[in-house]
Amino acid sequence: MQKQRAALSPENLTLIGTVARAGSMAAAARELGLVPSALTYRVRQVEEALDVLLFDRHARRAQLTPAGAELLRVSEHLLLELDAVAQRVKRIATGWEPQLTITADAIVSRTTLFELCEAFYELGAPTRLRLRAETLSGTLETLLTGQADLALGVTLDSVNAQGLHSAPLGEVQFVFVVAPHHPLAQATEALTPADLQPHRVVAVADSTQRGSGLTFGLLPGQDVLTVPTMQHKLEAQLRGLGCGSLPLPLVQPFVDAGRLVVKATTLPARLYRPSYAWRGHAAPGGRRGSGQAGRALAWWTAQLARPATRHALLHNHHAR
Repeated sequence: MQKQRAALSPENLTLIGTVARAGSMAAAARELGLVPSALTYRVRQVEEALDVLLFDRHARRAQLTPAGAELLRVSEHLLLELDAVAQRVKRIATGWEPQLTITADAIVSRTTLFELCEAFYELGAPTRLRLRAETLSGTLETLLTGQADLALGVTLDSVNAQGLHSAPLGEVQFVFVVAPHHPLAQATEALTPADLQPHRVVAVADSTQRGSGLTFGLLPGQDVLTVPTMQHKLEAQLRGLGCGSLPLPLVQPFVDAGRLVVKATTLPARLYRPSYAWRGHAAPGGRRGSGQAGRALAWWTAQLARPATRHALLHNHHAR
């Protein structure tokens, strides 16, 4: 395997490409500044290492065999990739992370998150983004276990004790909604726990891998349909499969269209105040902190320092 890898060096791939383009060993040797015998010897070394014939020796010109044509085709991509790697390494040396993993909770707007990704890619940075979707305590867990560098929409009291940094993301109101054909849609009074208990509730599962996780809005003995994301919960409630609370910015268009009905309840009002948290030394606003702060993380925290960005992450759920 090592012998084959050595044969596929950039120099050898360039040499074979030159022979194929020049049409003869002699012409390629002149172009490369080699004597023909030396060039022929190197081509044969590659063929022996790969155990294939790359050129048809019976043809008047240096004609590629099918195996040689395939090697030439793939080598063009390999050489371009090597050039890209060289540029990538050079740029990473300036402070960009090779990869930045961002965890987004179910409460976070995917529309705004992808808009931020678009803006980041416009920088031409070498950092590769990796997005994760988690829910409730599973969002913070990815940071605590080192699986993410930045988490959007975490529920926490204080993460400073965990060696992480955090800042408020904002607040969002949850409203209790049902489909127009759901039995609770016709109620005229504020719904009490006794009114709600006989009806199935739709709940988003906590994605934590440790313990049972967090739950909201479940009454003792109440039937529950558990779904993986907030979008699944919305779809289930639009179909009348259950009832439950959803973020007002997410459901507002469906309420306006008459596809969901907001119902008053006697349950405590739910105003959710998530945060965002990150690993590393990037300070709020994207300033470089002490230690090795990555430029990609600094860019993202700079965007999150803007009130408009934070508001959009919680409220702009629908593409315009």
